Amino acid sequence: MSLVQLHAKRPPSFEAAKNRRQRARAAGLDPNHWYAVAESWMIKRSQVREVVFWKRSVAVFRDKHGALHAIENRCAHRQLKLSLGEVDDACHLVCPYHGWAYDGEGRVVRVDHDLFGRKMPKLKVASFPVLERYGLIWVFFGDPALATQVPMPQIPELDGNQRWSALTISGKWKAHYSMIMENICDFSHGYLHRDYRPFANAKLTNVDSAGDAIRITYETEVATGRVSKFFVDRKSHDTTSMDLGIDYPYQWSNTGGGIRHFCSLLPMDERTTYAYFVFYFEHFKVPMVPARLPKWLMGPVLRGAKKLYVAPLLAQDGFAVEAEQEAYDEHYDAPSAELNPVVHAIQALMVRKWQEYLQGQQKSAASV
Repeated sequence: MSLVQLHAKRPPSFEAAKNRRQRARAAGLDPNHWYAVAESWMIKRSQVREVVFWKRSVAVFRDKHGALHAIENRCAHRQLKLSLGEVDDACHLVCPYHGWAYDGEGRVVRVDHDLFGRKMPKLKVASFPVLERYGLIWVFFGDPALATQVPMPQIPELDGNQRWSALTISGKWKAHYSMIMENICDFSHGYLHRDYRPFANAKLTNVDSAGDAIRITYETEVATGRVSKFFVDRKSHDTTSMDLGIDYPYQWSNTGGGIRHFCSLLPMDERTTYAYFVFYFEHFKVPMVPARLPKWLMGPVLRGAKKLYVAPLLAQDGFAVEAEQEAYDEHYDAPSAELNPVVHAIQALMVRKWQEYLQGQQKSAASV
């Protein structure tokens, strides 16, 4: 196929889409929410990392005191990405080209070369609210004035002195975020995970949409894999069903009140998404024995589970959604044969929320 043919078959934009599925595959996420952008360990003191939210590049850096900052990822001078630079001892992010230094508010505070008789330029790039919680770094990409009004995601089980044990895992998938959202809410794909069996023989018993939320319940056999089945306390937790939900733009699950996960997706563009998962557990049981695993052993067990179970399991999902994206790019105009009402509910919510955001932007522009 020629480049001209490939370009001709490019999926339509949100405005040009002919049906809901096409609109869902072109929709962005409303930036006026808090989004996970990195695991905390990924940005150490005096380090900088590029993060991208819907084609907008942001430099997130941690100064030598440990404070986090997020500013537009471009130098006001020659537009180089500031994430290519370094964090100096004065806690400034320094462009690698001419050494222009930026503070955490995006202001140019130092120019390390001749000013040619001119005054120090008063220049500034955009800055973004940034917080750290639950082992993740969060950025608010929308209107900064709304950041204090829009609540951070709440995971009460990970707060306080009786925190549950948790593992965090993240990765970049070459697929639109809606495909990932559908994947983690659609339990009809148990065949994909037949070797690990995180859920099996799933039967959808409820799907309700109300406002910006979706509630889903499946009857299913949870954690019946060759190894995982020995660690689940089925006497304390009901593992014959699972509740899932979307509280836009986040996704979560709850099995029996003791096995849960939270997911925040970071859409980079129409074909690339970073996914941040936090899995958290009240307790495990000792295999073959009716006793709970000691709290001090939960950490090592979860580290092993992450390597041997969770990462390979999510890799299967990554393979599937990336293959789906490739197929959609070629066959976006093919009729949809989707059966699961969960998928339809997700697409409807994502399309509506993006339409609302775009309409709000148009009203703001018109009022200027």
